Amino acid sequence: MTTMRELRQAAGLSQEKLAELAGTSQPQINKLETGQRKMTVDWAVKLAGPLGVEPTVLLGLDAPTVPAAAGRPARPALSPLLRTAPAAPAQAAPMPVRAAARGGVDQEMFLEDGPIDWIARPDYLKNARDPYAMYVVGESMMPRFRPAQLLHVNPHKPPAPGAGVVVVKLNKAVLVKEFVRRSADAVILREYRPVDREFAVGLEDLDTLHTVVGLQEP
Repeated sequence: MTTMRELRQAAGLSQEKLAELAGTSQPQINKLETGQRKMTVDWAVKLAGPLGVEPTVLLGLDAPTVPAAAGRPARPALSPLLRTAPAAPAQAAPMPVRAAARGGVDQEMFLEDGPIDWIARPDYLKNARDPYAMYVVGESMMPRFRPAQLLHVNPHKPPAPGAGVVVVKLNKAVLVKEFVRRSADAVILREYRPVDREFAVGLEDLDTLHTVVGLQEP
């Protein structure tokens, strides 16, 4: 089976250039090439165009011809059966990954500008409007949410009591907490560490309140 690294090299692309063309980052390309990240249909569809192959090639279903390198014979061309294999189904648009960083004297988390990466949408968000993902930073919600987990967020789903939420204040400070309830002038939230407690964020300080609908392990 032709490896992704061989296909990239045959296309004359660096990892950085392939990442740019595919709308992702160089570390993600490196993880795919080294097997740290699994090649899925979503990744295959995203990378096939820049590499000049069909998505089925990246999924190991086809065997493309790769120019011979020094001391290595050329790969075989596709068989007629494989050349007529149906194309992979159309995929939903990728969703952005957002990040927060510590800052300020009170060590609150603040949103960074713009997405830091793009990932394939899970099936349960394929028809959602403006979904995004966000990395967990800090330990205030352990064991429910752990650092480096990637939360999947639906910004238009109202939170139910007990739901995980991403709270963004008007000053762009961001909190990942548990939704408890609304009052007339505040949103009541819960965190687990350093002590299990409920606290309020006043509506005058609140920008957005988005619901966590799933997560992805690092």
